[in-house]
Amino acid sequence: MLQTIEVEIDAQGRVHAVGLNKPLPAGRALLTLLTPPANEEALLSEAALAEDWLKPEEDEAWATLQPASPPPPDYAL
Repeated sequence: MLQTIEVEIDAQGRVHAVGLNKPLPAGRALLTLLTPPANEEALLSEAALAEDWLKPEEDEAWATLQPASPPPPDYAL
């Protein structure tokens, strides 16, 4: 019978079962590597912060940090 067991892999490459109160059974297994969550807290807060980021007051507050526009060219040579 096939059984799925959640595992963590430590920095040395050792496999540890998560939530299993006994050693992993001996035998062969297939391991699917999952991509780690990319800073989950930042992703969850992005939508909430976007509401403030898109306000005109925010643009005004950060305007002094924007690069200055070059002066228009002087064509009267």
